[in-house]
Amino acid sequence: MKRLPARRFALDRTDAVVVAALLAVGFSYFIGSGLDWSQVEAAVAEPSTPVVQAAAPVETVLASAVSSVMPQTPPALPQAVSGAALEAPDPAWNELVRRLAAQAIGFDGRVAVYLKDLQKGRVWAYHADDLFPSASLIKLPVMISVFNKIAVGDLSLQTRLKLEKRHRTGGSGSLKWYRDGSQFTVRQLLEKMIDESDNTATRMLIDEVGIAYLQQQFAKMGLVYTEIYPEGLSLKNTGVTYENYTTAREMAGLLDKIYRGEAVDRYSSQLMVDILKRLKAHSRLAKYLPSGWEIAHKTGLLRRACHDSSIIFSPKGDYIMVVLTGQNRDYTTAKDFISKLGQLTYRYYENDPSFYARATEYRVAQRNRGDHDVD
Repeated sequence: MKRLPARRFALDRTDAVVVAALLAVGFSYFIGSGLDWSQVEAAVAEPSTPVVQAAAPVETVLASAVSSVMPQTPPALPQAVSGAALEAPDPAWNELVRRLAAQAIGFDGRVAVYLKDLQKGRVWAYHADDLFPSASLIKLPVMISVFNKIAVGDLSLQTRLKLEKRHRTGGSGSLKWYRDGSQFTVRQLLEKMIDESDNTATRMLIDEVGIAYLQQQFAKMGLVYTEIYPEGLSLKNTGVTYENYTTAREMAGLLDKIYRGEAVDRYSSQLMVDILKRLKAHSRLAKYLPSGWEIAHKTGLLRRACHDSSIIFSPKGDYIMVVLTGQNRDYTTAKDFISKLGQLTYRYYENDPSFYARATEYRVAQRNRGDHDVD
């Protein structure tokens, strides 16, 4: 047999190695084409902050009514659990949202609702960006602005202000009955402004810091729609040219900052919570408050608008609830409506079994119809 030259044999062996490598690459490509590389990249990527999954609307007929269901991962709270795994579905929360939406749809007037669970970060919003006359809710950002003035040293809680005739304002509050020249500390005026919704105390504080300062501070707070104008402070029942408007979302945002100690500073925020807890109004969201619970809130009532904006402290967890109503035929009906929404949330946070029973009943009916699970 004729022997092949050594050089020729070496070349053939090299060719074989090249061919084998090409075959290996092709086979690897074939295997790799079946992989979901987005999952592979996610697996090797740095873990991101967990996000609570949104709860789907419980009934199709209510879907268009719910302006947004926006669970969020909240910043760390002293009493919150951070870095937790994805939250398990909560059929009772879905049932709560369904009932709140049904009540809002059936109300004879304009409604906006913003509900936020401060531990789990879940949010349900209904027309939360619609504009409403702020009425006395304007006193909440006014209070924060005054505390900002105190924080920079331009004012003190012990500063004494003198009541003058031009400060006297009708409506809520007892200061209008005091003599001219009576003096009150800034702290006393803040407490009167919130606890009694005292309009004269509000005038005295606004006169001290100035409308221009308040407008500047509102912008620094991140308020886009919430405004303050002298005419908007009028107690006229008819419309005004420059109304002081607000939204449920912006009121809730201010309460959220106060709750987390981020409104001015932690000390000021805690003092504001204490003042808001002293509000003497026991209607609206405070009407059916369970025994042992606490509520820090501010109400508003003016020009057919009736509101309540609150932080509610419950054994199961704290939450923010803001309910704005407008174009009301009468205030009694509006107050009762707000109380009803509050009562629904109280039942959820009290672990009322009816929420789970109704949710389970609905889920079974969905499955029997062949629909997708609401969770």
